[in-house]
Amino acid sequence: MIQLNDFLYGNMEFPKVFEALLQTDALKRLAGIHQSGAIFLVNPSICHSRLEHAIGVAMLIKKMGGTELEQIAGLLHDVSHTAFSHVGDYVFEYVEEDYHEQIFAEVIYKSEIPDVLLKYGYTANQIIHGVFNILEQPMPSLCADRLDYTLRDGIHGEIITRQRAKQFLNAVVLSNGIIAVNNDAEVQWINETFKKLNDDVFKLPVHLYANGKMTELIKLFLKKGLLTKSDMFKTDTLLLNKIRTTYEGYEAIKSIKQLRGLAEFIRHGKVPVIKDRALKALLV
Repeated sequence: MIQLNDFLYGNMEFPKVFEALLQTDALKRLAGIHQSGAIFLVNPSICHSRLEHAIGVAMLIKKMGGTELEQIAGLLHDVSHTAFSHVGDYVFEYVEEDYHEQIFAEVIYKSEIPDVLLKYGYTANQIIHGVFNILEQPMPSLCADRLDYTLRDGIHGEIITRQRAKQFLNAVVLSNGIIAVNNDAEVQWINETFKKLNDDVFKLPVHLYANGKMTELIKLFLKKGLLTKSDMFKTDTLLLNKIRTTYEGYEAIKSIKQLRGLAEFIRHGKVPVIKDRALKALLV
């Protein structure tokens, strides 16, 4: 067994398959992928990783009584994210921000994950083709993925407190196999929190600037042959280091950190298109 700890869900014990999966290169890489893309370059306090979120999702599924298989699916659901997370969507022009979903099977099959799963009685096909109603639901419904990043990103973005998030989790229940909320006031709170997260964190002009400028830079370096598509599947630090090996790249990263051209960038509408989203938590 392995003990996992998280500031939202506390301590939980998981079977050996989780320990083995967390030792794979594919999941270790997620520790070096920032959940919020390039935002950390202009706001260093927002620096949590995709791995932190992935572990949180698995723990939330376990908390809700989901099967071990669905917990594994939760742990693995973001394994195909590129460096800088959704910046990859903007680079490859996936307007639905689902590039990682389109390549999920390919990334899984090319990793050590199928062998690990087989060792513990599971298959990669069960993860890739399984239906996991706690893990994922279409917008605007609540699910473990959406709920964890709403609370986690909200805390790191300082729009909610950890204590308030934990209070909300006390109202979260499972209804007909789907995550729901048993308190009308808490339904209103999570819906408002989701909107605030989008408006005050994801769409904050300086944050849009960071992700937009990083998108421009990566596209330019790919076009020039200074980066390859495979570089997008390294960690953020390794990708940054490769960009910085050129004087042009070094100056460009420094420029982003110093917010050069922020007003012009926003004024000319060069920011990535982020779709308006809403959350509608189910009340039971």
